[in-house]
Amino acid sequence: MDKKSTNEDTETGKETAASDLPATVALTPEQIQELKERAAKADENWDRLLRQTADLENYKKRAARERQEAVAFANENLLVKLLPVLDAFEMALAAAAAEPKAAASLQAGIGMVSQQLKSALADAGLEEIDATGKTFDPNFHQAVSQEETPDMPEGQVLRQIRKGYRFRNRLLRPAGVIVAKKPAA
Repeated sequence: MDKKSTNEDTETGKETAASDLPATVALTPEQIQELKERAAKADENWDRLLRQTADLENYKKRAARERQEAVAFANENLLVKLLPVLDAFEMALAAAAAEPKAAASLQAGIGMVSQQLKSALADAGLEEIDATGKTFDPNFHQAVSQEETPDMPEGQVLRQIRKGYRFRNRLLRPAGVIVAKKPAA
């Protein structure tokens, strides 16, 4: 091989033809200006990408922080509504301690507190499931037992033992019921 037509790559030991090496090309002033403009635009795009990436990361951090705060303080409004109920319970207990023979007034006070609590929970979206006299529905009722009776059709709820509750149409606790059954012949 001719030394003029080949060069030896010192790192790999491969020989390369001289015609494979890039030739130095003279650029015109217009081409240089265009390259400068493209480089400036590339720098601008890179800076914009970095800013948008930083904005996205900040948004993710802020959204995560807001989610944590929402979870931590989700029940705040409910608790504010329940504070007067707690106050009423404390007043009823204080009145009962002061007058041990006042059972009727204590019963009336507890009744008022119960209504206040139910109202606060209803405002928060809690709904009682009334099962008495309705057809047994396993989606909302939990059969505790069956009772034979000729007075009601089979599958009818005779009695409700424990109240059931829904929260915004989602079942929290099914109503515990006793279901009617035809008497054995």
